[in-house]
Amino acid sequence: MPEERVQRRLAAILAADVVGYSAMMQRAEEATYAEFERLKRDLIAPSLSRHDGRLIKTTGDGALAEFASPLAAVRCATEMQNHLAEASGPFKLRIGLNLGDVIVGQDGDLYGDGINIAVRLEGIADPGGILMSEKVYSEVEGKLDVGFEDRGEQQLKNITKPVRIYAVRAGTHSVLAERLSAVPPLPDRPSIAVLPFENMSGDPEQEYFADGMVEDITTALSRFKWLFVIARNSSFTYRGKAVNVKQVGRELGVRYVLEGSVRKASGKVRIAGQLIDAITGAHIWADRFERDLTDVFALQDEVTVAVVSAIQPKIIQTEIALAARRRPENLTAYDYYLRALPQSYLATREGLAEAIRLAHRALDLHPRFGGAATLAGLCHMRNVIIGYADDPQFDRREAVRLSRLALSLDDSDPDTLAAAAVISAFMVGDIESAPEMADRAVALNPNSFGAWSARGWVCRAAGLLQEAVQSFERAIRMNPIDPLLHPSFVGMGIALIELRRFDEAIVAGKKAQRQKSSFWPAYCCLASAFAHLGRETEAREAVARLLEFDPAFTISAFIARGGQSNAKLLIEGLRKVGLPE
Repeated sequence: MPEERVQRRLAAILAADVVGYSAMMQRAEEATYAEFERLKRDLIAPSLSRHDGRLIKTTGDGALAEFASPLAAVRCATEMQNHLAEASGPFKLRIGLNLGDVIVGQDGDLYGDGINIAVRLEGIADPGGILMSEKVYSEVEGKLDVGFEDRGEQQLKNITKPVRIYAVRAGTHSVLAERLSAVPPLPDRPSIAVLPFENMSGDPEQEYFADGMVEDITTALSRFKWLFVIARNSSFTYRGKAVNVKQVGRELGVRYVLEGSVRKASGKVRIAGQLIDAITGAHIWADRFERDLTDVFALQDEVTVAVVSAIQPKIIQTEIALAARRRPENLTAYDYYLRALPQSYLATREGLAEAIRLAHRALDLHPRFGGAATLAGLCHMRNVIIGYADDPQFDRREAVRLSRLALSLDDSDPDTLAAAAVISAFMVGDIESAPEMADRAVALNPNSFGAWSARGWVCRAAGLLQEAVQSFERAIRMNPIDPLLHPSFVGMGIALIELRRFDEAIVAGKKAQRQKSSFWPAYCCLASAFAHLGRETEAREAVARLLEFDPAFTISAFIARGGQSNAKLLIEGLRKVGLPE
């Protein structure tokens, strides 16, 4: 008979114990017993119910309970301690909280170090106090307007490794209870939880594959610093449970929930995913991926890139639409930033001016908003490069100033580094340090279209042409249906010209032209590539289109706008076709 598989799960555990219970029993046994029964009936049971806790068991003087999330466990703990502090009754509780892997017994009881650590923490907690493991603290820190004491690493009885411990600072329970009794407020940026993917294969091995993929997606999303991503420990508490997406959104305090499923059959694996607005219940994105089940790890990476590159722009689009509907008198700095984005995408003289105005409005409200400084800096740079600037030196200085401001606020943000690299290469002409910044950006977030596209431009300016082409290819692969790919196609086309791959440069230039016919740099690329191939009629047609959009175009002005020091063959082609010097 096959051995029965041990069932395990991740659980948030609360252990509570009455301080001095034995001494109280010796003094007044019946009264103490009756009072404790009343406490369980009137406080512990209702509080567990309110916070979706499950009572695992009660002992003579305490209780063990399991929760869907660490936040729910902390809510319940603080509510009970707050009630007892205000009631001035005979009992005080010690409470320990832990998040850990547990074994599920046939009777529903839980076992293992996940439980034992919570019990040991309860044993050393202050009377009326709450101690939590670092795992719980990492999930609730930053979401609560209260203080914590770092009690350092402590060796707990019968627990092999030391455990780092945090206490809710004395005197803050009532504040904490008040803050946590309500629904967690949504963060001031887009927020998402990736739920465990449902294994529909009936094959336990696929559980590991599905979990690995969810962890990869969570990690990839967390590299976007403008996103608030719930850690996998909280998300995985929903494993195996029928979930209501709106309820998950409320409990975790997120706007978006990604859920999915995995099914394996006949050497193939099918992964389905859907992104849902947890407030409205609306489906924002859904897709299905089917691949050969050969190299599992490569497959996980491939699907992760596909999912992240699909949902990341969808979230931005949704957030922009939400900001556009908000009343002007209620706009926050982030709303102004979101309103600036689509204006910058237009890349018109008026659009860039409006984007700069809105980004500065965001900076007025929040002077340390690095994203707004970065966006304004990029818009000033585009004014110079596209030829909109009335005073190019002013825009050049502003681009550099705002880029340096953003770096001073956070020099480890991949988007900030990517923008700073491009501005440094094109506005300062620093083609030595710029590639290093671009490399850091893609290392910090290898899933960022913006970082790879920026690296392409920087490598092109620095004469690292093969690296430039590969970076643009990577960017386009990550964001294949983005309506804003035309600059990347042009950047790739110019790099291909410098590599003397003129036919491929024409393909890239035409893709940019088809996507946005008014984007005049596409015609520079096409005119030069056609000229090098001796296709004079097509070269002259491209020049005619270029001059429609930029009648005052001259080669010297084009070079002066920046970033053309290593575009010798591009310039040579423009001269061949007779563009004015």
